[in-house]
Amino acid sequence: MPDIDTLFLFGSNPTEGHPIVSHWLKKALRKGAKLVVGDPRKTWMARRADVWLNLKPGSNIAMMNGLVNVILQNGWENKEFIAKRTEGFEEIREKVKEYDLDRVEKLTGVSKENIIEAARLYSHAEKAMIVYGLGVTEHRTGTENAMAIANLALVCGQLGRPSTGIMALRGQNNVQGASDLGPLPATLPGYQSVADDKGREKFEKAWGVKISPKPGLKSVEMLDECRRGNFKGIFILGEDPAQTDPDLKHVWGALEAVEFLVVQDIFHTETTKFAHVILPGASFAEKDGTFTNGERRVQRVRKAIEPLSGMAEWQVLSRLSTLMGYPMNYNHPSEIMDEIASLVPIYGGISYDRLDNGGIQWPCPTKDHPGTTTLYTDLFSRPGGLAKFIALDHSGSGEVPDEQYPYVLITGRVREHYNNGSMTKRSAGINDVVPEELLEINPADAKQLNINHGEYVKVSSRRGEIKVKAKVTDRSQAGNVFLTFHHREALSNILTSGFRDPITGTPEYKSCAVRIEK
Repeated sequence: MPDIDTLFLFGSNPTEGHPIVSHWLKKALRKGAKLVVGDPRKTWMARRADVWLNLKPGSNIAMMNGLVNVILQNGWENKEFIAKRTEGFEEIREKVKEYDLDRVEKLTGVSKENIIEAARLYSHAEKAMIVYGLGVTEHRTGTENAMAIANLALVCGQLGRPSTGIMALRGQNNVQGASDLGPLPATLPGYQSVADDKGREKFEKAWGVKISPKPGLKSVEMLDECRRGNFKGIFILGEDPAQTDPDLKHVWGALEAVEFLVVQDIFHTETTKFAHVILPGASFAEKDGTFTNGERRVQRVRKAIEPLSGMAEWQVLSRLSTLMGYPMNYNHPSEIMDEIASLVPIYGGISYDRLDNGGIQWPCPTKDHPGTTTLYTDLFSRPGGLAKFIALDHSGSGEVPDEQYPYVLITGRVREHYNNGSMTKRSAGINDVVPEELLEINPADAKQLNINHGEYVKVSSRRGEIKVKAKVTDRSQAGNVFLTFHHREALSNILTSGFRDPITGTPEYKSCAVRIEK
């Protein structure tokens, strides 16, 4: 990463949300890399950017289309890469013509000059990387936002080489590893489709059960079905939807309605309040296993102590499964990894005895394969090996400001607290630094509302209200306000909307309409 020429940071605040990754990004900047930041907030990185694209929430696709249009109009695209390694280029060329600078400036609020300069820096770099986060995916157009980013990278040929490409920062340390191993409702482990007869038969033979070719439900859809009375029981492991899911009153209704709720966690959470049975979890220090990080690196984790509750989660799940009629008789997590390798081609060559020297990056198909540091050097993972451009249109957020709710609420994280705060809120030192929730509001908006720094305000949406102190700062632009979701005393997700990405089900945490009152 340190030899990057240009870093395009989009919808991500890594100094607070991903501080270890930000260390490497800062190292690249110290070595002279140019920095473009696309973010509604004036984050630490935005203040230090060569170009800050201060776009309005929900205008990601318009921004990307505008950048591609500028690149094509000026002939800055990578013609050889487009010709040899992509398809569908003419379709996107025609689509982005609709996004001239005047229109994009109006839709995004970003000046024409900054759009042109950002396009120039990214397209002229020898090695440019796009790093994006939840500010891209946590919109109702999240999947399309990610596709629009891919269009930009393909137009400039910034893929398939070291220190180029697209890095999606994951919300927690093992999100990548969890995603790899089958929790998505339409895939088996290794992203093998449940609709593929041959792949499904392989798992049926190994597991001795029939697998439905019909995709299951996403987590938010399960809660919808609880409210309808169609979903009878849920096992929630290491997740706190009663604090971290959007539109919390909807979630609470679902958790109250379900007939049987089991929650397994290392501490009590808002969700354990609804549980019929609570099982103790094991922390990272109490279990053996692997984490797969955002660069696809599978790394060993070794327990420092035995689980305080007597069992790690894999043992609990195996025991429950056995009691329910399907025996799971693993003696050690390494046996589970061996099973994964036998069924998941991208993990095929990975075993515990190969993970002692810094881990292995998948795909690693065989025992003698060193792992793959850079993806797509020759072919993309599509039939024919060509990447496909996707023409996309701006549609905006599901909920926009109006006279009754005139401000846009963005939610996110601060460095000191982690996720729902169930761990960090128990640390006296951390709580001394960030003891409570604060509403970040621009000085111009605070003046108009006669709100002073540190005063209590009521924040209301169409779904509920909370009371918090105001933090007057120019980090938020006029018209936008910001809250975290770390504090039980001010549950900001009471306010967030029920709009979701129709493809992934990801909620629109990054944009909803609110009212602020002193």
